[in-house]
Amino acid sequence: MKAIILSGGKGTRLRPLTYTGAKQLVPVANKPILWYGIESIVAAGITEIGIIISPETGGEVKAKTGDGSQFGANITYILQDEPLGLAHAVKVAQPFLGDSPFVMYLGDNLVESQLDLFIDKFESKHLDALTLLCEVENPTAFGVAKVDAQGKVLQLIEKPKNPPSNLALVGVYLFSPEIHHAIANIKPSARGELEITDAIQYLIDIQKNVDSFQLKGWWLDTGKKDDLLAANQIILDSCLDLTIEGEIDAPSKISGRVHIGSGTKIINSIIRGPVTIGNNCHIENCFIGPYSSIANEATLIDADIEHSVILQGAKVVNIHQRIVDSLIGERAQLKPAPQRPKALRFMIGDDSQIELA
Repeated sequence: MKAIILSGGKGTRLRPLTYTGAKQLVPVANKPILWYGIESIVAAGITEIGIIISPETGGEVKAKTGDGSQFGANITYILQDEPLGLAHAVKVAQPFLGDSPFVMYLGDNLVESQLDLFIDKFESKHLDALTLLCEVENPTAFGVAKVDAQGKVLQLIEKPKNPPSNLALVGVYLFSPEIHHAIANIKPSARGELEITDAIQYLIDIQKNVDSFQLKGWWLDTGKKDDLLAANQIILDSCLDLTIEGEIDAPSKISGRVHIGSGTKIINSIIRGPVTIGNNCHIENCFIGPYSSIANEATLIDADIEHSVILQGAKVVNIHQRIVDSLIGERAQLKPAPQRPKALRFMIGDDSQIELA
């Protein structure tokens, strides 16, 4: 079995961050979102992975992720020249996939891993397609599956006005080679894309074996700032251990589950976990509150931060109001000005400089 991970797209919902980088490389708990999917796939025993990349961000994805050896995988990069739909991505990956069954995983999703159970069901029932589903409160915002009492998929509907269920398509699929035949027999949708839901519906219509697997854990689509912050909170809650590799001076106080990377200096500061701080950071006269992730080489001086994600090389200096619910891009700089509000919220792209007035 092989896998493909989709890591193209323009990431419009995370702009301005994604004007300068791939949305799948935005970190959650100081690890690129894309890497969680790779690790989940490898943990399920699949090591031949194709990553679908775009011309705009593919170079960055390749440079940061490499050949897969750090994950115990062999990664092949597959260029999708234009974002013409998920089924089109499968089409351009067909030479890599050959006649192998495969997992398709959307690279900006975070799923509490149950891939081994997912694969077991696919193989034991000799299915042609298996969709991962999750109960949601607002099914009109998603692709939704209509299933029978045994979980067999009867129909897929994209963002229905009157949803037949609250079971949303998570963005993880398993396919037999039959999906290539289905994709060859569908036409572009009204938005000009080859839709994977249309290909699966084609399989249903010709009476192929299409089933579902209901996710019991969490699923997070990280396409928006608040979703990414929620994902950061869940990952810190579920995966973080106390690890101190940097230097902490005597006046500083560390409580809860906190990771502090090597080369990082904590001076006269309070760190209240869960918090992860990368390598070679400088934290001085700060309060770093729960559910914050600070990437490598960041500088925070005289700052109060909580429930925020600070990317690599960012600088936050002499900001005396609390910063909450914020996403601050790589190498961005926050500096003070005289009059200040009580609380601040930011989404700041890479290389920005903000002076508060």
